[in-house]
Amino acid sequence: MSARHIVFAVAPDLVLLDACGPLEAFWRAELTMAAGGGYGHHTGNGDGNGNGTGTGTGTDHGANHGNDTAASRSAATRNHTNSDHSLDALPTPAPSHTHPVAYRTTIASIEGGVLQTFIGLPIVTERLDALETEPIDTLIVPGVPIDSHCKLQPELVAWIRRNAPRARRVCSVCTGAFYLAAAGLLDGRRATTHWREAAQLARRFPNVQVDADPIFIRDPGPGATGSASGHSGAVWTSAGVTAGIDLALALIEEDLGHAVAMQAARRLVVFMKRPGGQSQFSAALAAQASAGGPFEALHSWMAAHLREDLTVERLAERARMTPRTFARRYVDEVGRTPAKTVSALRLEAASRALAESRRPLKRIALDCGFGSEQNLRRAFVRRFGVLPLEYRERFTSAMASPARGVMAGSDPTAAGRGT
Repeated sequence: MSARHIVFAVAPDLVLLDACGPLEAFWRAELTMAAGGGYGHHTGNGDGNGNGTGTGTGTDHGANHGNDTAASRSAATRNHTNSDHSLDALPTPAPSHTHPVAYRTTIASIEGGVLQTFIGLPIVTERLDALETEPIDTLIVPGVPIDSHCKLQPELVAWIRRNAPRARRVCSVCTGAFYLAAAGLLDGRRATTHWREAAQLARRFPNVQVDADPIFIRDPGPGATGSASGHSGAVWTSAGVTAGIDLALALIEEDLGHAVAMQAARRLVVFMKRPGGQSQFSAALAAQASAGGPFEALHSWMAAHLREDLTVERLAERARMTPRTFARRYVDEVGRTPAKTVSALRLEAASRALAESRRPLKRIALDCGFGSEQNLRRAFVRRFGVLPLEYRERFTSAMASPARGVMAGSDPTAAGRGT
């Protein structure tokens, strides 16, 4: 199998972490494959939020051949590794940049040469027009600072529009979605970006179905029906900054399987490989946005009393307002209803409990204010698309074997990563 060519098409004022995070993830996957001495191939179809299933084959010096699905990928891998951790135990040869095993990466810009990034650190890039005869497996467009007066680089927009049809998949990190939208690649598709810029993306490109909440979205595209942009394959868009790591890990899993993606995550000291449908930012962080306002103390009290009856009437009494006045002022200050904040806080507390403890569902449901397991299940399916125990299972591998140099018990769900 030849290494997949990952091209980062970057613009001036590049947000460096938007490119460096995915680059590091691909390199860690390369290290993992070099350590295993083998190669693999996996192709799959996701559900639009990065939770994919698929079929593929994987080989490692001929030790394993087989078809798998997202649910059975780990089991198939264990046939020749005994455990996911065996790759960690292998000596890691230095992979050759000239003879990559899984991925080769190129950072390129319109002008080539030295490009100034947003933080002032210059990077060296290749010229994009030099790549027009090279195969491109994955095209990734990282973000740049965006404001109402920001003008996208027209030459880069044109290059993306012209070359995207050659790529198997096209991706953006953070505000890189503005470039994909300008090139027509997001017309009629679901897409996300940094939550602070989502409204502007929707205003500037009304043909894009902008969803500000997910960490990343995989839109499978029109397939055989074709598209106006000429690119009929999958388009991935991600939220801000470190969400690009989550996106890259999902791409690695689609290509090489679950075990390699998890090893790459461990090498990055990322405890949790988050599903794409998880919210960009926690309810606690959203509540903190109004810190210093009239409801700061109320939010702290709500988080500490999730088991109680948190009706508008009860919260209004706590805030010393009439229910009608409280409901109106709360929406004005916080931007959503009290009921939505209560629901989000309860769901976040339950998510933490599932990830960090082995408490039974009944206990978690009671402690977090859901009242019953059935209500908890309904909330999880509605919000995450998975049952609570399936959500807990996502964290099992990472929680079972902490990365070297990190204390067991460190919070694997650090709120706000990717915001």
